[in-house]
Amino acid sequence: MNTPEWTKPGLYGAAIGAVALAIVGFSWGGWATGGTAQKMASDHARMEVVAALVPICIEQSKNDPQNVETLAKLKEASSYQRRDMLMKAGWATMPGSDDPNRNVAGACMDALAAQF
Repeated sequence: MNTPEWTKPGLYGAAIGAVALAIVGFSWGGWATGGTAQKMASDHARMEVVAALVPICIEQSKNDPQNVETLAKLKEASSYQRRDMLMKAGWATMPGSDDPNRNVAGACMDALAAQF
């Protein structure tokens, strides 16, 4: 079987083009592997759940009889102590749960700090 002269350069060109396309696609084109896409989706879902629970945390803070004292202590505390104080106050413990959620506490603290 006789192959045309252009076959070998054509195959090399196709291979180099495929490699270049993959490099450009993954680095600048926004392509992602399955594992990366799964991690991004999981992180996004976690952030959305925390965002949905923040209003519950704020409502629990409003219903707390020691709201004024706790907020005063939170204002005086250093930034790294505030989340733990909010968790101890019980505001980040969601209904039906026994333990406070650390991520909700952080987001709730940010929301409460905006109200100070």
